[in-house]
Amino acid sequence: MNRKILIVTGDGGESYETLYAVHRFQEEGDIAVIAAPSKRRLNLVMHDFELGWDTYVERPGYCLSSDLTIEEVVVEDYDAILLLGGRAPEYLRNHSRLLEVVREFDRQEKWIFAICHGIQILVTAGLAKDRKLTAYEHVRTEIEMGGGMYSTQQSVRDGNMVTGQTWQSHPEFYREVFACLK
Repeated sequence: MNRKILIVTGDGGESYETLYAVHRFQEEGDIAVIAAPSKRRLNLVMHDFELGWDTYVERPGYCLSSDLTIEEVVVEDYDAILLLGGRAPEYLRNHSRLLEVVREFDRQEKWIFAICHGIQILVTAGLAKDRKLTAYEHVRTEIEMGGGMYSTQQSVRDGNMVTGQTWQSHPEFYREVFACLK
């Protein structure tokens, strides 16, 4: 298809979500471009649940290099943006240029995809208001405080946005993503 998809992550980004996204878009013939705060090899992580823990555990994951910095992004060059989860959105949501980029994707009515904690970036950008979104369950409060409605569905489409709960939601999330891109 040769669509160009901007994938945003950084250190602490979810390894499986990142690799799955890159490979899935490439499988469709799309160009997947990784943007991060700096252009270098990123330290990705894996989150999973273990018996006896109240929350997920974090372990080192596969590494992947970014293709460009967030500062270098030109929104007009892309058909869609994907905001990945993991721990990276904790600090990426404070990146003023990234927030401008995400808002510009929305202004241009381009596709905005976000999964897991990536939804934190949407909330901080002010794009949750009056939208139905899903995310990792502990992001629910942020969605609601941002004026959005939290859904327990694995994947939700609301206008030009598709959100997914976690990497376990990949089948439902990417089915919706590719339905939008067709």
